[in-house]
Amino acid sequence: MAGTGSAAAAAAAAATAARGLARPGLGVRAAGWRRLLGPKETLRLLEGSVVHREGALLALNKPPGLPILGRPGDLSLDVLLPALRRHLGLDADLHVVKAPAREYSGLVLLSSCYHTTKKLQQFFTDARWRGQYPATYRAITVGVPAEVEGEISTGLSWQQQGDRAMVVPVPAPGRRSLARKDVKSTLTRYRVLSAVGGCALLQLQPRTAFPEQLQVHLTLLLCPALGDHKHSSRVGRVLGVPFFLSPESAPTHTQVLDEELLSRLGLSPRQLHHLPLHIHLQELVLPEGPLRAPPPPYFLHTLRCLGLPEH
Repeated sequence: MAGTGSAAAAAAAAATAARGLARPGLGVRAAGWRRLLGPKETLRLLEGSVVHREGALLALNKPPGLPILGRPGDLSLDVLLPALRRHLGLDADLHVVKAPAREYSGLVLLSSCYHTTKKLQQFFTDARWRGQYPATYRAITVGVPAEVEGEISTGLSWQQQGDRAMVVPVPAPGRRSLARKDVKSTLTRYRVLSAVGGCALLQLQPRTAFPEQLQVHLTLLLCPALGDHKHSSRVGRVLGVPFFLSPESAPTHTQVLDEELLSRLGLSPRQLHHLPLHIHLQELVLPEGPLRAPPPPYFLHTLRCLGLPEH
């Protein structure tokens, strides 16, 4: 894509800036890395994570744990955008065109032109209606899908469980629930890129957009994402054979890994709750061509520990 000649250098800068987050069990945190960094440090990290800058478009490689929008007083990308604009010498305000969820790392597409923002958002919507997959993610999973490639299709809805709301699968949603938008039909295409020792590197391409869609879909494959401390407990095991637990019967707790996998990752059970979610938005297809961002250092570190090729 035009204007990405400096992407490799920018990616290297981002990796250097984020190296403090890459030490297993020390710098990384699943969703609380922002507690380690204040606004100034986070701003410097974002400045070093620019992977594309051309005309009105700016793309960053977001670390995990940074929300796009936050509650009042929270540190979020939206709060930092005015300062980022000034530091990068831009004349106009920045708008978010597309971004991964808080827990994910990867591409954040920004625009300093309102019309460009609306045009690209419509482009992504139209692409999905045409059956295309404009966003491509990478995920490291605990477990290997039975099929090398396929699709996960299910309804998803929010369900209140105690004092918290959870995203749950609805395998056969009725017409009324879909019409009322109580349930949304969702679909993700997946492909196994490599698999070693019971773990896998997957390519994920969502056709639809729903909060936590990728995490829930991976649990339906019986292969939860590494570092998923919210949904992985829905996959139980009996004599090493995985099975799916209903959301009502599945406890919510830090992901549980066996001793052999912990040893390969160089982690102790006490360090597990610091393990970040290993889902990364790696590529977005724009009208001019694809835009890519390399996985963060901790993601690459995990691949090396598990012996999975980086692709």
